[in-house]
Amino acid sequence: MNRREALNMVALLMSGTVVGGTAFLEGCKSADKKSAAALPLTKEQIAFLDEVAETILPTTSTPGAKAAKVGEFMNTMVVDCYEEKDQKVFLEGLSKIDEGAQAAFKKDFMQITPEQRKELLSKTDTEAVAYAKNKKPEDPAHYFSLMKQLTLLGYFSSEVGATQALRYVPIPGKYEGCIDYKKGDKAWAL
Repeated sequence: MNRREALNMVALLMSGTVVGGTAFLEGCKSADKKSAAALPLTKEQIAFLDEVAETILPTTSTPGAKAAKVGEFMNTMVVDCYEEKDQKVFLEGLSKIDEGAQAAFKKDFMQITPEQRKELLSKTDTEAVAYAKNKKPEDPAHYFSLMKQLTLLGYFSSEVGATQALRYVPIPGKYEGCIDYKKGDKAWAL
């Protein structure tokens, strides 16, 4: 799967555009746009992102986002591909999720149960969708939209996601333009 295909897949999953998409397609060459912010992320922040990603894509019959090391992927993408304004929004989002956990459950995000995490992130996702509907073009993206986009992109472009969550043929055979879909079949990896 090349970057353009992965980006298109995530955009379709998110029903919109991917923040930093131009940088993804250009090979993340925006070195002049790097921030002096607190990047790269710490191991604790990466573990935090792994838990956020695992809540979005949990382990079921296939490994979840944590198994695909999506937190490390997010760190790389935010540092190398996001503009400074989006890096700032992303970093602020880490604090906002923790603040939301404190307000709702009187504990840090890392200390709440998986059910509480799901409840908190579902509420945050609803807020992100409402924000996206009303945002002006010059407004920054919602931090949770950034995290969700990177979770999906990181997971489905990882070995774990492509080979275990999707159907994958490492060496494709002949071209078959029309293959019947059977209910319950996995989608194909690109």
